[in-house]
Amino acid sequence: MSRALRCAVICTVGIVLSGCAGRPKNVLLPVAETSPGASKVEMLVTTTRSRSSVPGQMFSGERGFAPSFADITVSIPPSKVRKVGEVAWPKKLPSNPATDFAVLKADALTLDGAKLRLNALVKKNPDHSVIVFIHGFNNRFEDSVYRFAQIMQDSGIPNTPLLVTWPSRGSLLAYGYDRESTNYTRNALETLFQYLAKDPEVKDVSILAHSMGNWLALESLRQMAIRNGRLPPKFKNVMLADADVDVDVFRSQIADMGPQRPKFTLFVSRDDRALALSRRVWGDIPRIGSIDPEQSPYKEELAANKIAVIDLTKIKAGDSLHHSKFAESPQIVQLIGARISQGQTLTDSRVGLGDKLLAATTGTAAAAGSAAGLILSAPIAVVDQNTRENYANQVAGLSGVKSGAKRTANDCSATPTSTKRCD
Repeated sequence: MSRALRCAVICTVGIVLSGCAGRPKNVLLPVAETSPGASKVEMLVTTTRSRSSVPGQMFSGERGFAPSFADITVSIPPSKVRKVGEVAWPKKLPSNPATDFAVLKADALTLDGAKLRLNALVKKNPDHSVIVFIHGFNNRFEDSVYRFAQIMQDSGIPNTPLLVTWPSRGSLLAYGYDRESTNYTRNALETLFQYLAKDPEVKDVSILAHSMGNWLALESLRQMAIRNGRLPPKFKNVMLADADVDVDVFRSQIADMGPQRPKFTLFVSRDDRALALSRRVWGDIPRIGSIDPEQSPYKEELAANKIAVIDLTKIKAGDSLHHSKFAESPQIVQLIGARISQGQTLTDSRVGLGDKLLAATTGTAAAAGSAAGLILSAPIAVVDQNTRENYANQVAGLSGVKSGAKRTANDCSATPTSTKRCD
């Protein structure tokens, strides 16, 4: 490991070790009671994770031999006890629906059962629309469930929620394993896309991906386009948040999809330190989620491919890694939900995205709260107790930092331009 990369890893460890409080694990055991004023999000889940025998975990971070399915309902406490953009993790178990996110139902399904449940959920939706969410690096199963529930609740998106969760070990030092797990899941996700394309009950499909999940989404769409000769017209919006994808590979993936593509919207932030670290790992090739969309050749290529860009660089929100702005600005999430609910694509010129969106959120997004980056996480971005437990011993051998030792984010910067030193 190079000195620069080792420095970045140690600094990130410091952020994690000093950055958050603990919370219970295995929180998916259903509770019987509900609470007045609480909301419910019903979602269908498909995963390539292996099933877990641990009560309240449901699926582990290991790879399953075949896709599995689940029907989950999450209770979300009233707005008076939770900020928009935050997951109200329980401080103890069982969860209290009056103050915490809580699971009301968590049923495993067969493939046929999943098809029937999808059919039922879509029929309850007036426009028979579906939104597919694909999480990023370093996410446990429960993280992905609760974060997607929060996104659905806070955005007001009316689409039927369909969570795709792939085998992530929920550990900062499992980056390679997680990356290979997205490759492992490509065929399963393409199969899902093919099913949605053919299902006569589904009239409209949107896709939201984050970080490493963008690689999985783009590869599956690419495979589908090559196999079918085009992408289906019912696939309307593809939203790529903080994409951890090589810019050259992205260019190739878009070309392989052909001209008949969904409307792509790219959320970028040039000060994203997590993607800066990923760039180092992958041979100093820029990640598409941190480009400057006003510079050549990106500006011309994005325009030629009709890809809309929302530059969040100047938005004053997010943690010290600057990689969770998309989740932490309620205004952005709510605006997206409003546009989708109106049946309009995000690249519609009437949206007024870009400068208007930036003007609407700069200076106000900072009040959104700082705990909204769990599912919309990036390389070296999720900072929770589970992560610390997973890699504490590994860090001791890698960097000489003793397990449990505290370092601050100021020890050194994860950005390539830092003048700080790690000795």
